[in-house]
Amino acid sequence: MKYGTFQLEEAGGTVLAHSIRLSSGRISKGQVLSREDIVRLSEEGIASVVAVRLDSGDLLEDEAAATIAGAIPPDNLRFSEATTGRVNVYAKVDGLFVADKTVVDALNRIDPAITLACLADHVVVRAGDMVATVKIIPLAVGGKKIAQAVSLLAESVAFEVKTFRPRAVTLVATELPSLKASVMDRTARLLEHRLALSGSRLIKEIRIPHSAERLTEVFQQLMLQEINEPAMVIVFGASAVADKDDVIPAAIRAAGGDVEQVGMPVDPGNLLVLGRIGDVPVLGAPGCARSPKENGFDWVLNRLMAGETPTSFDITGMGVGGLLMEIPTRPRPRDATTEKAKLLSVGALLLAAGQARRMGKDGPHKLLAEFDSVPLVRRVAEMLLASQAAPVVAVTGHRREEVEAALSGLDIRSQFNPDYPSGMASSLVAGFSAPELASGDGVLVMLGDMPGVTAEHVNMLVSAFREAGGGVVVRSVSEGKRGNPIILPRIAYDAVLRLEGDVGARAIIENSGLSVIDVDIGPAAHLDVDTPEAVTAAGGILRG
Repeated sequence: MKYGTFQLEEAGGTVLAHSIRLSSGRISKGQVLSREDIVRLSEEGIASVVAVRLDSGDLLEDEAAATIAGAIPPDNLRFSEATTGRVNVYAKVDGLFVADKTVVDALNRIDPAITLACLADHVVVRAGDMVATVKIIPLAVGGKKIAQAVSLLAESVAFEVKTFRPRAVTLVATELPSLKASVMDRTARLLEHRLALSGSRLIKEIRIPHSAERLTEVFQQLMLQEINEPAMVIVFGASAVADKDDVIPAAIRAAGGDVEQVGMPVDPGNLLVLGRIGDVPVLGAPGCARSPKENGFDWVLNRLMAGETPTSFDITGMGVGGLLMEIPTRPRPRDATTEKAKLLSVGALLLAAGQARRMGKDGPHKLLAEFDSVPLVRRVAEMLLASQAAPVVAVTGHRREEVEAALSGLDIRSQFNPDYPSGMASSLVAGFSAPELASGDGVLVMLGDMPGVTAEHVNMLVSAFREAGGGVVVRSVSEGKRGNPIILPRIAYDAVLRLEGDVGARAIIENSGLSVIDVDIGPAAHLDVDTPEAVTAAGGILRG
């Protein structure tokens, strides 16, 4: 392959290296120049082109990329058409992406022209996620190099997506007087969410005193039960595992099982236990698994759900990359400072899309009711702009034009929700999808019909969120009764984006396992104006 500048008279059959715009149209990069192309170039006064002349056996970029991609085992994978020397690879199923760094590195070292980039090893993927891309850098590659790459991929698996295999899971929770029942309830709910990722289900929860003898008895009883699908036992101990002969590992061995590993070089997640009784995996969860944040428990659980059998060697090899982010259950984030907390960003989402059905059919719009001669929706927006929450995004829907007119001139972004009749979930999804909010540490969700909430109230919520180091839910209350607004942390964003129907964030708060900080802002937390009578009682005037 020869790259260089070619005079037109010798450029026939070369591959154009850069696109050329002509008055008669465009000749694209990568096009093999035909006799007609040469005539067009000459008529435009072009005397030479930068191009590539292929040698015998050379493959053009698209053919080269497609050939390499074609050597990758297609199980659970979907491949795009080759274009501009690139083939993208997507997961066809929910599962675990597994890559062999040795093979990927070897392929990338065959020739700088050939590249393969993929996700990190052992990460969870959803159907449709892009997991890898094959890219040919130049316009063509020598056929021998491509053959070498194909041979490597034929001998070794560079990567694959392992389908999750659903399991029937029994949760065994040991109890001590110091462990609140509410904590155990949240733990079970959170585990159900974790299991749902793989299609697994929690079939039973057993609570027993924290003793090796009682736990052994439970293990033995469980092994006698017949379950029609692959089983697994997950143990949440009331106290942390302190030794290889502590309650959980001792009970596994006493029940006739084997302990593969106690402890792992992943933080949070150090105090994990992995064992097996017969064919049934037994996973002793570390305390951090009571939080939804990623930890070492997830790493081992996902491997088990994908059909792998992690060994002690596998687990002790997880140290590189094993220092994970802080989790909300720690009383204080490591190395956190007041200055750092102040840097946490909290945006504001103003929900103003609802149909206000309780105002009566074709009745006045509550968000346009005037308080001190200002439309309510504008009053709330101005209050948010005066607070520490920024930026502000308003989601509109019902009577969009009037609501957006009321907000005109303010430094906020309006996001229209065309699906507003379906309920609040669609407005939350629309708001959290806005790029202005998606990158923040937290989002304050503000209902547009709450005239009593002040900038001072919002600042109290934001301060509580920052002082906690983020990663928590902050909720407005009045005399202990929950209300609005609330702040949701970044870790909850994905759950918001999966909401459907006429539901709000309450389900996320109750089922996420996140810590909740309640801030009493007084009666304003419960004052919303859903009816004409409520508007009038709150001091508003309805127009139209």
